[in-house]
Amino acid sequence: MKESSLIKMQKQIQSLINVLDFNVKRYEYLETVALGTLETLKKMPGYSEAIEEIKNKVKDGNIEQDTK
Repeated sequence: MKESSLIKMQKQIQSLINVLDFNVKRYEYLETVALGTLETLKKMPGYSEAIEEIKNKVKDGNIEQDTK
């Protein structure tokens, strides 16, 4: 294989590594934001009642469960 082809492949691989690193960092950020939001919601008045209401609606078939 030519050296120019190897250099091109090396640059492409490094580019893919950079994209993966970015995606991992973004995922970690989104996870932190989601968990922070959840913990904030848990402290709001009426949270437990709202969760029970949603559970009852799912059980009664008024809301479809996400099966993904």
